Amino acid sequence: MLPLVLTGCASLQEPTQDDPNYAPLVPEPAPRPVMQSGSLFAQNHSNSLYSDNKARHEGDIITVLLVERTQASKKAKTETKKDSSTSFDPIVGLNGGPVSVGGNVLQFGAGAKSDYKGDSKADQSNSLTGDISVNVLRVQSNGNLVIRGEKWLTLNTGKEYIRLTGVIRAEDVDVNNTVESTKIANARIEYSGTGAHHGGQSPGWLSRFFSGPLWPF
Repeated sequence: MLPLVLTGCASLQEPTQDDPNYAPLVPEPAPRPVMQSGSLFAQNHSNSLYSDNKARHEGDIITVLLVERTQASKKAKTETKKDSSTSFDPIVGLNGGPVSVGGNVLQFGAGAKSDYKGDSKADQSNSLTGDISVNVLRVQSNGNLVIRGEKWLTLNTGKEYIRLTGVIRAEDVDVNNTVESTKIANARIEYSGTGAHHGGQSPGWLSRFFSGPLWPF
């Protein structure tokens, strides 16, 4: 009963909104330095003549363009065949002739034949397009940006969400402050949903137990 209880408890845990693991980073207010007045030039807010508005600090927002496409194909074929036969000479009687019963000569023989054929084929393709805006969680010492964020959509009685974490290079962020998902290192992209529609697409916990590796038969 222990595997049944553990499997049932695991099925009750559904993702929720405002997960602290995907919460946006709110920068702590820094003490304001004393600025010299009397000039239109502000050193803290100045940009280079050739700079842009790309995100480069903690708490900044970056838009990730989801362009994920994967395709896999696998095919295997196996054939084995084996034939074997063994025969013995007829049994010889006391008179030197073969022993017979009812006119049939007693002779022993054995034969075996095995034939096996196996064929398997698997094709899988996935596609995910869209966009999601995330926060810069941390700026690494080499200038790479750790990003994290989520998006929730409420559709009728169900909810759909996208969660994303990873590391990007600041050079890969274009002038529109966007970056493609294929340029995210250690990307973790999760797209799923909750509610009645999503729950109806998956089997119950008892069915998963009988079809899982813990079922001994």
